[in-house]
Amino acid sequence: MITFVRRRFGTVALHAVLIAGGLLMVFPFVWMLLTAFKSEGQMIQDPLAWVPDPWRPQNFPDAFGKMPFGRAYWNSFYIAIITVVATLLTASMAAYAFTRIEFPFSRTLFVVFLLTQMVPTQVTLVPLYIMLSHFGWIDTHLALILPAIANPFAVFMMRQFIRAVPVELEEAARLDGANRWTIFYRIVLPNIKPGMAALGIIVFLASWNSYLYPLVFLNSEENFTIPMLLASFKDQHGGLDYGMLLAASTISVVPMLIAFLIGQRKIISSMAASGMGGR
Repeated sequence: MITFVRRRFGTVALHAVLIAGGLLMVFPFVWMLLTAFKSEGQMIQDPLAWVPDPWRPQNFPDAFGKMPFGRAYWNSFYIAIITVVATLLTASMAAYAFTRIEFPFSRTLFVVFLLTQMVPTQVTLVPLYIMLSHFGWIDTHLALILPAIANPFAVFMMRQFIRAVPVELEEAARLDGANRWTIFYRIVLPNIKPGMAALGIIVFLASWNSYLYPLVFLNSEENFTIPMLLASFKDQHGGLDYGMLLAASTISVVPMLIAFLIGQRKIISSMAASGMGGR
């Protein structure tokens, strides 16, 4: 009986801690959503008020009319999609080469490749800027897409999934006359779709939230992504209208929220299936 009570108490305590942690994490989003409906006067007079009084939904159309929000939304979206597709293709190909193709110093090269993750982004920012300026890509979206494709984490994640694909499938395909490309596209890729879906969501969120590279490489407002546009969000008098700013922020969160709700289970299950937690 005592053991049962202890277990019951432990379960209740664990759920209480998890609920408290969940409420703490959702608090900023709820505050942002409610503040997006507040008037500027209420935010000045009573900034701690939870409920908007009066409700001002006009902040949302004002946010779209004030700045080229639609253009920035499109820029962020298509940059994220291209980055996801290119990263999935290059990462899966590189992971297949590191996993299945024997070549001199393959393991050493893979370790060195992974070690590049330990180099802070700020260290490589100046050399990268100089290189992109020589190509004439400053203030273009190529400056955001191409550096993001070289993703060591993506290669490592895909390698874990490819390692889980039975070698016997490839050997059987090779006996039937399939070459490396046929094996890769018809045997390997179909078996790592869950991992590719999870990686695609991770890369999409990272690209959508990226701020440092757009800040350094973009100059024209027409090329701005969502984070850059929000950072430059000012009203006519040079001040900051927090109602419109948070309305724009709320709209910008929608794709990330949808991607997370769709992909959270796939991310967790794919991590477990690939053995990334234990290998």
